[in-house]
Amino acid sequence: MEKIGFIGLGRMGKSMALNLRKAGFELVVLDINRQAMEELAAAGAAQGKDVADVARRCAVIITMLPSSKEVEQVALGEGGIFANAARGSVLMDMSTIDPLATDRLQEQALAHGMTVVDAPVGRLAEHADRGESLFMVGAGDADFERVKPLLDAMGTTTYHCGPVGAGGRTKLVNNYVAVTLCQVNAEALALSQRFGLDITKTLQVLYGTSASNGQLRMNFPNKVLVGDTTPGFTIDLAHKDMSLVVGAAHAAKVPMPVAAAVHESFSLARAGEFGGIDFSGIADAICHFAQIDKPRVPQGWKPA
Repeated sequence: MEKIGFIGLGRMGKSMALNLRKAGFELVVLDINRQAMEELAAAGAAQGKDVADVARRCAVIITMLPSSKEVEQVALGEGGIFANAARGSVLMDMSTIDPLATDRLQEQALAHGMTVVDAPVGRLAEHADRGESLFMVGAGDADFERVKPLLDAMGTTTYHCGPVGAGGRTKLVNNYVAVTLCQVNAEALALSQRFGLDITKTLQVLYGTSASNGQLRMNFPNKVLVGDTTPGFTIDLAHKDMSLVVGAAHAAKVPMPVAAAVHESFSLARAGEFGGIDFSGIADAICHFAQIDKPRVPQGWKPA
């Protein structure tokens, strides 16, 4: 069994790494958060000294980091993955980053006798906790077969979307829809609140028509509508992803005026100090700015 490096033990990455350990994979982990490192060590993982150490010790190196900047920082340069990993090694980046950055990483990897797999994560943090994530993978066929056992240990659903770069591009399409639905739901609930409507009856109607959507049915009732805005996926990260969507759309000459509007709404939420809460909390932000009561369902209420 190949030794696996895992760099980035944040809210999603730590759970994913723990699930790899539960499945018996030998891990070398690295993060700036010492507590997360200690938690993985308690689960049997080795702790890397630095990026170069992880790269030298592992045949597959996973990165789960906030943005293109951090991924390129750990991959490039004398102390980076490409300069220190053995030929034939694979960098599997599971972050959500600029697709053009993924293209650059693959170019550099090939120059060092390595390859890249992009495998960003779908679903929410609680799914990662339970090993129920969904993965969108861009990879050559051989690399896909090589990393699939790792993905199977961390999730339940894997789609091979195409060659390197296809996974990240698919993720941007997915997150555009997910974040935009949060915005639409938040505006609808704010309007319902302003109209003085009963929120549970409004939700029952929405769930019973084609207006229903996954965010409103799965995420909102478990998060913002019961007053839980602890982050599974923050407004800050949603804003970052919408920035990537708008930038990629501009590069591809695809007009996306709705994406631009949603991006600015999340910018406003961040300016209002809502950036660190769950992205379903955009409903709270909109109601805050409109001076409307926050949308909340009665205790114990569940969608029909």
